[in-house]
Amino acid sequence: MSLKRIVYVILDGLGDDPLAALGGQTPLEAASTPNLDRLARDGRNGYVTTVGEGIAPESDIAVFSILGYDPHEHHTGRGPLESVGAGVDVRDGDLAYRVNFATVEPEEDGWAIVDRRVGRDLTSEEAHELAAEVNAKVSVPNASFEFKATIGHRGVVVLRAEEGPLSAEVHNSDPAYGRQGALGVALETFDNHVVHVSPVAGHEDDPAAQRASDMTNAWLRAAFEVLDRSEVNDRRKRAGKLPGNFILTRDGGDHLPKLVPFKEKFGPQMGCFVEMPVELGIARLTGMGIVEAPTGIPPAEQYEQWADLALEAIEGYDGLYIHIKGPDVPAHDGDHEAKIASIEQIDSIFFARLLGSLDLNRSILAVTADHSTSCARKAHTDGPVPLLVSGGGVSSDAVDTYGESASRRGAIGHLLGPQIMPNLVQLARS
Repeated sequence: MSLKRIVYVILDGLGDDPLAALGGQTPLEAASTPNLDRLARDGRNGYVTTVGEGIAPESDIAVFSILGYDPHEHHTGRGPLESVGAGVDVRDGDLAYRVNFATVEPEEDGWAIVDRRVGRDLTSEEAHELAAEVNAKVSVPNASFEFKATIGHRGVVVLRAEEGPLSAEVHNSDPAYGRQGALGVALETFDNHVVHVSPVAGHEDDPAAQRASDMTNAWLRAAFEVLDRSEVNDRRKRAGKLPGNFILTRDGGDHLPKLVPFKEKFGPQMGCFVEMPVELGIARLTGMGIVEAPTGIPPAEQYEQWADLALEAIEGYDGLYIHIKGPDVPAHDGDHEAKIASIEQIDSIFFARLLGSLDLNRSILAVTADHSTSCARKAHTDGPVPLLVSGGGVSSDAVDTYGESASRRGAIGHLLGPQIMPNLVQLARS
C-alpha cells in the first residue's frame, strides 16, 4: 500500500488555561471552529505533554520534541538553531544566543527592564537599522561577533573569542528565561532587571565559561551605549514609543546539534512552512524541504496563500510540517479576545480552504500545538495541548469538538511530544 501523505499543522501557543471571563472555557474552547471540530469529530483525539511535566517549554525544544527528536538528548541551545535559521554560521567554540531588543533604564549597578520586547512595536526595518549600528560601532577586545536582527524585536548574535573556545554554560541576561541543562525554560515570575552574566553552577572555574561571561557582559554594555544614542531610538521616543536600547541574551549554545535527518529517522520526506528563524533552523538541520511561503503579510492573506501553497506543495513531498504563529502572540499580551479571533481566523480561512481540496482518503491530517501559552499568566506553561488526527481511514472516537477538555476523552490518550511522529508515520503506512 502506498504511503499516505502527512499534513502536520502546529498552532503555536494554542493551549491555554480556563478563564473566568470565558465562563471557565479556554480561548480555543470559546472560539467558533467548525472545521477543526469536524476533524475532531471524524477522527481521533488525545492530549500531549510536549517536553515534560514541570517544563514550560520555549518553542525550540517544543518543536524538537513534536518532530520526534527528544530535546534532552539532542538539544544544544536555542541560539545555534536560531542562528542557522537566520543564515549565521556557528562553529564549535562559538557562542550563539537568541536575543531580544528591549527597553531599559540604567541604574547604579545595572539596568531595570521597562519592556522586554520594546512594546512589541519595533519594526523589522528599525531593528535592522539598529543592528547595523551595533555591527559598525561596537567592538570588544580579543573578540569578534556577528549580530543579526530577524523579525520584529528578535535577533541572534554569535560571539567568537581569539583566546580560545567559549562555553554556553552561562546564565541568560534575560531574566524571563531559565535553564535546565541545555533546555531553555520560560519562568512565570522573575526580577525585572538585566542579569549580570556569569557561569552556571559547577562551571565557575571553567575558563571557557568565564571567558564567555566576560565577553557577553562587555558586548552588552558596549551595545547599550551605541543603542542609547541611536537616531532610530530618538525618532521612536519623539513618536511616543519605547526605545530599543538594550539586547537581552538567552539560550546560548556553543555547537550545533548532530541530528539524524528526518527522512532517515522516520521515512517520509517532509516539506515545511515556517515563519520564525528557530523553526527554519530546525528544518534545515533535520533536512526538511523549505517551502517558500509568504510571511510578514496580513494574517488573512497569509492563511489563504499558505493553504493554497500547501495543496500544491504536498504533491512534491511525503508530508508537510506547517507551523502557524498566530495564537501565541496575543496570549503573551494577555489578550484572550485577540487569541480567540486568531484561532477563528485560522479555522475559517486556512482550514476551510485546505479542507476544500485536500483528499482526506489519501492523507493523514494532524493538528496540535508546540506548547500552551496562558493569557492569564502571559507566558508559556507546561499545560498539555490537544491533538487531533483525522483522515486516512482513522476511525472516530466520538469526541465532537476540538479543545483541551474534550481531548482528554479521546481514544489516543496522553502522549509525550516525541511519540506523535512515530504514530503518524505508522498511520500513513497502514
